[in-house]
Amino acid sequence: MQWTNKGSALLLAGALVALTGPLAVAGTPGHPRTPRAPAAAAPSAAQLAAGTAAEAADPAEGPDPIDFAVVVDQSASLADKDLARETEAAGLLSQGEISERSRATVIGFSSSEKAGQSPVREVCELTVADAAGRERLSACVQLLNKRDAARMGPGTDFPAAIRQAVTRLGQKRAGGAAAKAPATPKVVFLLTDGKLDVSDSPEYGTDAANRQSNGERRLTEELARARAAGVQIWPLGFGTEIDRAALTAMAERGYRGACSDVPGSVPHMRVVGSSAELDKALQETFAAARCARISHGTAGKPPADLTVVIPPIATDGSLTVSKHDPKVRVTYYDPAGRKVPTRGEFDGSTFEVGGQDGPVEALRVKNPLPGRWRVHIEAPEGHRDREVAVRAIWQGMLRSDVTLDPASPRAGEEVTVSVRMQTRRGVTVTDPRQLADLAVAAELRGDGFAPVTFRLADDGRAPDRKAGDVRFTGTLTVPAGATGDLELTTRMSAPGVTSDRRPLHARVTQGTPLVTAGVVLDRATVHPGSTVRGTLDVTNNDAGPRALRLAVENQTPGAELSVSPATVTAPPGGSTRIPFTVTVGGGTPLGELGGRIAAMDPGDGERVLDDAFLEVLVVAPPTWWDRWWKAVVGGAAVLVLIGVFLVIQIMVRRRRRDLTGVTIELRADGRDLDRLTIGRGQSTRGSFAFAIDDMGGAPPTLHRARNGGGHLLRRTGTGQMLLRPRGGTQISLRPGEPAGLDAYEIVVRGGATGRNGRSGRSRTGSRTGSGSGYGSGTGSGFGMDDGSGFDTDDEFGTGGGFGFGTSGGSGSGSGFGTGGGSGFGTGGDSDFRSGGGGTDSRTGDGSGSRARTDREGRIPRPRRFGRSWRPGRSGGTTDNPTTTGTGSGTGRGTGNGSGDGSGLSTGTGGTTAGDPDLF
Repeated sequence: MQWTNKGSALLLAGALVALTGPLAVAGTPGHPRTPRAPAAAAPSAAQLAAGTAAEAADPAEGPDPIDFAVVVDQSASLADKDLARETEAAGLLSQGEISERSRATVIGFSSSEKAGQSPVREVCELTVADAAGRERLSACVQLLNKRDAARMGPGTDFPAAIRQAVTRLGQKRAGGAAAKAPATPKVVFLLTDGKLDVSDSPEYGTDAANRQSNGERRLTEELARARAAGVQIWPLGFGTEIDRAALTAMAERGYRGACSDVPGSVPHMRVVGSSAELDKALQETFAAARCARISHGTAGKPPADLTVVIPPIATDGSLTVSKHDPKVRVTYYDPAGRKVPTRGEFDGSTFEVGGQDGPVEALRVKNPLPGRWRVHIEAPEGHRDREVAVRAIWQGMLRSDVTLDPASPRAGEEVTVSVRMQTRRGVTVTDPRQLADLAVAAELRGDGFAPVTFRLADDGRAPDRKAGDVRFTGTLTVPAGATGDLELTTRMSAPGVTSDRRPLHARVTQGTPLVTAGVVLDRATVHPGSTVRGTLDVTNNDAGPRALRLAVENQTPGAELSVSPATVTAPPGGSTRIPFTVTVGGGTPLGELGGRIAAMDPGDGERVLDDAFLEVLVVAPPTWWDRWWKAVVGGAAVLVLIGVFLVIQIMVRRRRRDLTGVTIELRADGRDLDRLTIGRGQSTRGSFAFAIDDMGGAPPTLHRARNGGGHLLRRTGTGQMLLRPRGGTQISLRPGEPAGLDAYEIVVRGGATGRNGRSGRSRTGSRTGSGSGYGSGTGSGFGMDDGSGFDTDDEFGTGGGFGFGTSGGSGSGSGFGTGGGSGFGTGGDSDFRSGGGGTDSRTGDGSGSRARTDREGRIPRPRRFGRSWRPGRSGGTTDNPTTTGTGSGTGRGTGNGSGDGSGLSTGTGGTTAGDPDLF
């Protein structure tokens, strides 16, 4: 038919608008509404064609849809629990689908063996998986649980099941599709526990053998029909009666297309041990078929908190919860710990729940916040015995950020293509681990040549600048026949990753361009409100000046970026370098910025002369702590050191003031009357109160005075010894020198100090001593005893002996004794000590230097504050005392015997001065 006048053409255009207008306004679920054009401005056929092309060039937001059928075996070989698990697995797919534009149908199958029976049962018709559709699918899928033996036979009719699924998936979508829109994938997921069994189905022949043979032939035909219709078959078997060869044939004879080049995305069969593994296996199979990924979460019985991780590259996902019991109630929390709505928008994400009243529930999330999500489950009493599991099925639809160098190539010129990836939130992907196994390819189309496809790599080999920087680079030569516009489209494929297929438009330059430019931009880390510097190098070979424009293209959503100056002028006849700045506004989100800075020539139809990636990381401005933490930490460390020093000083002063071990000797007329040694804990704050008891005619004695009475002996922090007699004036004491007190004299020992308050004992010299011991017994026996003496100068003397005898006889023995003493630099001094059953006396004449005996050498020197006891640093006196010690002992045994012995011991004395470790 030919239209011969202008009125007829207008009538046709009006009819097209009337038919397509309502569909365009209503739109397919998931598409934005398109406003109607005014009635007076009816578009021409060229305008309609242009509009269709524009729609195809601007893909819809969200993941690509798929049409899928879940085909479930309901033959008599399945137990009720197997049917229940198949039902839940089918519900997981229908609820967990991530695209609201997808369509799903659920079909049960068995066989037909008599009148009134059908081999298939379509429990859910082909339904769009939007919010309302998912609720319908959640309800109708439960019909799989009810097997009607009167209407379905016990066999397994694979050909009928596949024929029903292929027919349903072949139904056209409402409103049609754009001419250039990619075909929607069609997928069949077939669940079975057995093998083909149509031996009792009359439609396949007259006897069992012919029926099975005809059934296999019919299955081959249906698989060929599926391949021709572009329908993939993904068989999933469970149990031990599986015909693996038949399932493999189903997968391989159906359509062999795939959603990507990723291994595993081509249809293949899978077998699990039992129906208990169906839900996990079917979700993984589903993810492989639609180029998505599965993140397995935790499981537990209510009440419990379950978790699952969604990675940063995910742009669309569903949290699926296998509740088993509709009474289980679920609450969702994002990685920031915030409760999210089950419907609507929140913090840049869109939420939509489905299946709340069924055994399977799913929360579909667009632009999910990456991280660990928490799923809280509750259930009333009596409904807490089943374990609940959570998983996330997700996909990352990445945006490509592309540069072409040169931006306007000539025909036959080699160009370099660089691609970066961004999420829908505008976050530039910089971690290569998130894009493992990613393959990137590009296709160049244009006038005058056939499409050219080439691959891009991130391997560090030229022209790629650095391996692992998530910038994929490749080169190609523009075909010599290119004459006009160029369109470059990139494709990304990886497990769970797809690309948005947005093209980059360029134009072929004819001849030598009059104006060329190069954009260089600093790589920087900045705070919101900061600037980034760049330079524009321009060569203008034109006769006059050229005004160029700088602009930010493909910038991160929400970023506040501006270029200054936005317009520059290139003088004629030479090259010019023009600096510019990019201001990062205060409201710019933190993270890696996406986009490019492009230099364009308005005088040449906005031709892009050159562009450069924005390589800017926006971080939070430094806090007060960030600026001053080093000073604060340093100051705190100094204060701690000062505190430690002060504590050590206080401890040292307290130790110096401590009078423990100091002995007070009471004398009269050169005779020792009594002595009192201060015990540990008896000197409070370096003070000790004592009194002289000389009442009742008894010899005077020293004792500790309580309740603050008596004379007060005190030592200062520098080690000086002071005495305040009761009611008298404080005087200074020198250790070892007598001082008058009432009618007596006192001598303080063990408190001598040297320079800087250090202990000032001076002992050098050698000494000898002797000891004897005696032992006796009755009968045959052994006796041993020893005695020891101790003086205030930390010296000692011991004596001991033992004897051995036999009954009626006598024996001999030996004894030993040691003694020690000190001299004060005066000859003829003497000292007497006793203790433990032994006595010791010594005299000295003030001479010599001291060397340790073998016995003393085996006694470890005491340590103080981590330092070993060192020999004296200076000598105050010398002496050469001679000491004599005696000791006695007794022993008991049986029999009659006696023994005696004597021994000689030698010891050494020493001199030290000014070393507190000796005190």
